Amino acid sequence: MKFRRKQRENVDINLASLIDVVFILLLFFVVTTTFTRETQLRVDLPESVSGAPSDDQTRQLDIVISADGIFSVNNQVLPKSDLATLMDALQKQSNGDTSRPLSISADGKSQHQSVITAMDAAGKLGFSHLRMTTVEAAPPAP
Repeated sequence: MKFRRKQRENVDINLASLIDVVFILLLFFVVTTTFTRETQLRVDLPESVSGAPSDDQTRQLDIVISADGIFSVNNQVLPKSDLATLMDALQKQSNGDTSRPLSISADGKSQHQSVITAMDAAGKLGFSHLRMTTVEAAPPAP
């Protein structure tokens, strides 16, 4: 007696809905992610009551001065903290474009001479759009 074999049904997994869910999750994470600019130096900025936020972050050059007087230009720590090294780093990062805005972020406890050195380097190279970065002061307690 010869038995007939049942034909197996092909089992297909429909991945279209899974792909849709993955793309929606990807879109959610992209939209809700915040991007912060991390620096290698820890800087506690001084407080200011008045001021305006900077508008052009993409072209901006950043000089960060730590409490110890260590300079960083666009997140690259400089080997020496002198005027010549800072001027060379600014010239290299700006590619000679002195119309770019320049932001100086100095720690509140950094020496005044370090800030003057940064301003002097910017002035000697011909930068005219200079910003000093601060944090907004908390209102006084009643």
